Amino acid sequence: MYKIGIECESIEDSEQWGVGRIISKLLEEISKKPELSHEFRFYLYFKSQIPDYSYLKNPIFVKKIVKPLLVPSSFSLYYYVYLPIKLWFENLDLMYFPNYMLPLIFKGKSIVTVTPDILKEMHSTSMPFKYRLAYKIFTGHAIKHATALNSVSETAVEELRSHSDIKTKKIFATPLGVDASKFKTPKNTKPSIVQGDFVLFVAQAFPRRHLKETILAIDKLQSEFPNLKLVAIGKDKYPSVNSGQAPFIKSLVEKINKKHAKEVIIYKEYVSEDELIALYQNAKSFVYISSSEAFGLPTLEALTAGSVPVVADVKLNDEIYGQNAFKVKLPADSDKITQAIKESLTNKQKRQQIINAAPEITEKYAWEKHTDKTLKIFRKLANNNPE
Repeated sequence: MYKIGIECESIEDSEQWGVGRIISKLLEEISKKPELSHEFRFYLYFKSQIPDYSYLKNPIFVKKIVKPLLVPSSFSLYYYVYLPIKLWFENLDLMYFPNYMLPLIFKGKSIVTVTPDILKEMHSTSMPFKYRLAYKIFTGHAIKHATALNSVSETAVEELRSHSDIKTKKIFATPLGVDASKFKTPKNTKPSIVQGDFVLFVAQAFPRRHLKETILAIDKLQSEFPNLKLVAIGKDKYPSVNSGQAPFIKSLVEKINKKHAKEVIIYKEYVSEDELIALYQNAKSFVYISSSEAFGLPTLEALTAGSVPVVADVKLNDEIYGQNAFKVKLPADSDKITQAIKESLTNKQKRQQIINAAPEITEKYAWEKHTDKTLKIFRKLANNNPE
């Protein structure tokens, strides 16, 4: 029986983004496969608490909190010290680190998720120094010393292979998935936070995802579409303004809304899953213009729910959507985004083309397929067969 460890700090919080959503869906899919209990036991490691998710009650999961008594519970101590020391004594066949970093003192076989945008953020001045330093040390260590790496699209794997330290490293592509049944539920629910026509942005708002320029684009569109709103959901990852006191996005939203004397931009850090589905289903278009992305899961979820995507004109989006999206050439600015959003609202023929193509696109990306590929990789690495 394979003993597979998975680092799970990212799913402790009910407000899950990025890695947390991916790991949560992976574990949920594993819990649906009773035949795996004869082949696997998964050891799940948490920093502070074990969340009360129904899928975690499956006995295939052995859940452990890694925290010595009477000592601090910071992420750094947990991830870089307590966890790897704990793993010295666990006798695992493989340890999965989905959070981009490999602890320096970890010993054993490992697979680490790495994405091209993480490598870029290692050198980005918009990223706080402590995060850049952590990525440089621990992602750099993963690139050199992990048994294997994985990333979330074929495009991401191809881009990673251009990195000098990764060319000879075994790296797997495990494309993400979407829960089509959830997002295709009947459109009988309206979102509670907005009425009328709106376009939607959902993601952690790093500068590379151009939320600032998208807000400015909606400002410019008010003369032609005076009733159009932007709903933006996600934590503000821009550098603060006014000597670090004022959040950037909140300040910009207040400025634009004051200019128009009405709520043109609706900004929330987080909404419930039911509210998110209602937003996806009722948005006129979904705007996610990222200059560097490994996959971009919210865009696929929005498309599954019936919203047409407005995305960056990059190879990743060619891989996933082909011609079935409205695209913005990089470098993106508010003028280009304005034009793309306008076309997404007015080009009825292309809108219908995208809606018609959506089932074929989303059928290729299911969480069950992501899970099956991940389990296949676990088997190979646990059997000392990385090919």
